[in-house]
Amino acid sequence: MTKLVQWLWGLAILGSTWAALTMGALGLELPSPYREVLWPLPAYLLVSAGCYALGTVGYRVATFHDCEDAARELQDQIQEARADLARRGLRF
Repeated sequence: MTKLVQWLWGLAILGSTWAALTMGALGLELPSPYREVLWPLPAYLLVSAGCYALGTVGYRVATFHDCEDAARELQDQIQEARADLARRGLRF
C-alpha cells in the first residue's frame, strides 16, 4: 500500500466516524458539549495539521546545513562546462 492509500483510508475512517457521530447514525445520545465540539472538529484538525506542517518546514529551514564542498565542486563543474562550450563556439 502506498502512503497516499494509507492516508486516504485513515481519512475515510475518521470521516465516517465523525459523520456517524454527528448524524446520530450509531444511536448514541451525546451530551450537548460533546456535540458542540464534534461539529467543528475537522476544521480544528485541518488547522492543527497546517500548523504542524508550517512548524516542521520552519524548523528544517532553520537547521539546514550548507554543503560548502558540494557547492565548490558544482561551481568547478560549471566553469569546466562553460570552458568546454566556449571551445565549441558558444558565446555567453
